Amino acid sequence: MRSRIGRLAAALTGTLLVVGGGAISAPHAWTQPAADAVDAAGDFYIPPPALPGGPGTIVRAEPSHLALSVPGMGGTIPATATRMMYVSSDTHDSPTATVGTYLEPAAPWTGPGERPLIAYAVGTKGQGDNCAPSKLLSQFVQYQPPFDVIVEYDVLALYTLLAAGMAVAVTDYHGLGTPDVHDYLNRKSQAHAVLDAARAALRLPGTSLNPRTPVILYGYSQGGMASAGAAELQPSYAPDLNVRGAYIGGPVVDDQYFIGYNDGRASSAPAIAWILNGIAADYPETRPVLDAELNDTGKAILRESQDKCAVPVGLAQQYQNTSQWTTSGQPLTAVIDQSPALRAAFNQQRIGTLTPAVPVLVSSAMNDEGAPFPPIRDVAAGWCGSGVPVQLESNAQIPSLSGIAITHVLAFFPSLAASRQWLTDRLTDSPAPSNCAALP
Repeated sequence: MRSRIGRLAAALTGTLLVVGGGAISAPHAWTQPAADAVDAAGDFYIPPPALPGGPGTIVRAEPSHLALSVPGMGGTIPATATRMMYVSSDTHDSPTATVGTYLEPAAPWTGPGERPLIAYAVGTKGQGDNCAPSKLLSQFVQYQPPFDVIVEYDVLALYTLLAAGMAVAVTDYHGLGTPDVHDYLNRKSQAHAVLDAARAALRLPGTSLNPRTPVILYGYSQGGMASAGAAELQPSYAPDLNVRGAYIGGPVVDDQYFIGYNDGRASSAPAIAWILNGIAADYPETRPVLDAELNDTGKAILRESQDKCAVPVGLAQQYQNTSQWTTSGQPLTAVIDQSPALRAAFNQQRIGTLTPAVPVLVSSAMNDEGAPFPPIRDVAAGWCGSGVPVQLESNAQIPSLSGIAITHVLAFFPSLAASRQWLTDRLTDSPAPSNCAALP
């Protein structure tokens, strides 16, 4: 197993480091879907006019095809898949339809207690509808001409969890595949999507699960932020779930800090555009500000990025400094600070404002070039101060490679291995480890 994982890790790492340049122009970025798109017949991803129930209610479900072969693993994904549309809540707590995939493992569960459900939050896939994980799981590789390529790199973690006999519910997040704009790195909508995917999976007929099945929240990168948000919101939003712990890998915990830290990095420029697109879609009061503050180049970058999967090749890499996006020549962090509407919207995305009710394992590389370590440590320290059992694993072995997102990508693989025993132990009565007394 270890050699196969190593081969796949190498292949995925190479794919995730693609960057480049291109050009396109457009007047606006946050256009909502045309009304006729919502009326399209026969499309699984188009919600009905009225949603049928509360959060976690299944709108529709059908068997889903999985990629037959996983490169480097030497076999098929050890599970059967059900694609499901379910009711969730957006960032304003209004009902919304989200799609996800339930994976019923072929392997028996031989660990402690009953089979657990992993509520799996995927890493960055992009903002285009073709980037939806429920679509990628059936293809493994998605190509959008001329150069936009994405690999379903989360398949490595999914394979290892399923091979151990764990059931998995994978959310697409709000707006991926469905008509809404995907609000990338939105704290609440991502958290809701993760928790409601677990609720929906527990309601599917014919599975090995039951309403009190133990649930583990699990994610890396964008998924780390989603898992962290879900851990914070679960006590108030989904107290019905039997959540035992949360694995939080390489999380983005502050969108504005992320923008400032990564400003000027070609590999991060599309992600900055996705954040702004999501803010504009979710908070209409910010749109006039962005219209006034973004120049034609900035608007074109946002428009182009909205249809792209990670990692795209496009205009964002040509203009990687956000000062090139604005009419004033100021970086985006300054624009945000000067606008009460933008500042309020960004403040709502910060992790660390609430307290999880379960133990957490936080994993981060100290030299992470994507999700920086200092604010992650601050969040862990805050949770510790609130009495949460926190185990903060800091990887100091991966060197800093300035301007390249390789540190963030490489940190995924050792954190995946380290998380397995921790989450299995959360299914027992053993006390959760904590290094709160001596955080790195």
